[in-house]
Amino acid sequence: MNMKRSFFERLSGSSSDASFDSFDEELPVTPAPSTHKGAHDRASAAPARPAPLDDDAPSSEGQLPIDVYQTSGDIIVRAFVAGVRPDELNISIRRDMVEISGSRTEREQVAGPDYFTRELFWGSFSRTILLPQEVDVEASSASAKDGLLTIILPRLDKAKQTKLRVKAG
Repeated sequence: MNMKRSFFERLSGSSSDASFDSFDEELPVTPAPSTHKGAHDRASAAPARPAPLDDDAPSSEGQLPIDVYQTSGDIIVRAFVAGVRPDELNISIRRDMVEISGSRTEREQVAGPDYFTRELFWGSFSRTILLPQEVDVEASSASAKDGLLTIILPRLDKAKQTKLRVKAG
């Protein structure tokens, strides 16, 4: 008797005397019930395919990768902003949030077919960081060196108390 080899046997090149279920005889797949609204509509639509790279298409805003950490008295935010001049950066600080935005412009124009690899991001970018603790906005500082932006945000000490003297008038 000539038996069909299983999918695993064909894939691995092995043969076995034991009979395994073959993937050749697949049963029709029934979709699982969905609890999400609109999931049926998405399932019946054609599968999504990545859009081709179009250099002339308007680019979306990029997201700036960051590191946020704390020291004994400060919260530090660091971000790579290589290729961005300081006057192209906008930093907005509130007591509980920092927003960094800017634009990285390509200095020389190269035609699309002349590229072999294109991974660098050119265009506007932004990032909003929710801070774990309130900071002193007035005492904050920012500096950029070697393409690394460092923002130092002194933490507010809510437990700190001061006594006020009432002046007689």
